[in-house]
Amino acid sequence: MPARAVFKPKKGLSEDVVSQISFIKKEPAWMKEFRLKSLKIFKKKKLPQWGPDLKGIDFDNIYYYIKPVEKKLSSWKELPADIQETFEKLKIPDQERDFFAGVEAQYDSEVVYGSLKKEIEKQGVIFCDTDTALKKYPEIFKKYFAKIVPPGDNKFAALNSAFWSGGTFIWVPKGVEVKIPLQAYFRINSPNFGQFERTLIIAEKGSSVSYFEGCTAPVYKTDSLHAAVVEIIVKKGAKVQYTTIQNWSSNVYNLVTKRAFVEEQGTMLWHDFNIGSKITMKYPSIFLRGPKARGEILSLAYAKEGQYQDSGAKAVHLAPETSSKIISKSISAGGGRTSFRGQLQIAKGAKNSRAFVQCDALILDKKSRSDTYPTLLIGEKEVNVAHEAKISKISDEQIFYLNTRGIPKEKAASLIILGFYQPVSQTLPVEYSVELERLLNFDAKTATL
Repeated sequence: MPARAVFKPKKGLSEDVVSQISFIKKEPAWMKEFRLKSLKIFKKKKLPQWGPDLKGIDFDNIYYYIKPVEKKLSSWKELPADIQETFEKLKIPDQERDFFAGVEAQYDSEVVYGSLKKEIEKQGVIFCDTDTALKKYPEIFKKYFAKIVPPGDNKFAALNSAFWSGGTFIWVPKGVEVKIPLQAYFRINSPNFGQFERTLIIAEKGSSVSYFEGCTAPVYKTDSLHAAVVEIIVKKGAKVQYTTIQNWSSNVYNLVTKRAFVEEQGTMLWHDFNIGSKITMKYPSIFLRGPKARGEILSLAYAKEGQYQDSGAKAVHLAPETSSKIISKSISAGGGRTSFRGQLQIAKGAKNSRAFVQCDALILDKKSRSDTYPTLLIGEKEVNVAHEAKISKISDEQIFYLNTRGIPKEKAASLIILGFYQPVSQTLPVEYSVELERLLNFDAKTATL
């Protein structure tokens, strides 16, 4: 099916395309200027000199903006039939009805559907796409936008800053607890396409919110690019949980910058699951800026043939009595490659801080590979830090043990794999945990060495 578009500029990087995007979105002058400056920064910065090889990205063969519909709607039935069909196959309307307080659905460059339950809206919670937030809530937006991840942070943050479109904006008032999770869904549906959503979440003092996002794309013969930026501000005593299940197709470069600032007694939870894409480079970061702030990063990466999952985490302790926990699980099969790239930093003065890092890798065959690149930077003596790492495979002894108890070989391998990733998957709601298991879709014959 041809890619849907009511507006589609020409391929490639140019100031003209940036100006067209800003014009069609009717943005204020400062945003257009911000975009153009970001494009200049992108052109000056080099590709990362570490990690996966990104030289295969053809930046001049990418569409940087595709507008699929004239405006965002609040009824699934009002969407064009092909978009309806796409989201119905993914069961997004069912999930909204059964599990979520609000849903935003992005199709290529724009959020095409958005809703928020009345009881959440009455609490004063703002939940909308980021383009809408720029226009309707300019004071909050401008105060926080690009303050945690500025364009100069890295090459792909600059690219996002130049061409950003869509994404999620959440603002939770002081003391408000959003008891039912919010969700966003991101779909790349066009070939040779770049999706650059921008997500901004602010949890005011004593508030709490949980947010889930899912990502998919169909398989095309040509490569696409996903370069998102996520900024989260957790105020004093607030709590934010951010969960991602990424299932991009094997022709998508997934290059994402995610960062959270956590103030005194605040809590930030990143739960990150990377199943798809050609190459992923993603390292959720937590900066613990106030006393007794807490952070947790749980991640699972699965790489099969033709995939390179370079994922990890970063925790920076900047205040006393802060605590962090990083648990990473990775599985590589069929010649896939996984890497854990983590950094733990405890600044001088962050006394009585505690940190725990655990990275476990499971390699399912002789063609696959797993690497770990941990960095510990400890600038304070009065701290408690623990780090452990383990790389393993499914052994003949494990299979034999289960065989002797009447479990067939293939089922035994599946059970061992399930037991490996369950410590992180069990943090998900039941319906998401089941979906994750379905997405992994292991071939037990491959898993037995």
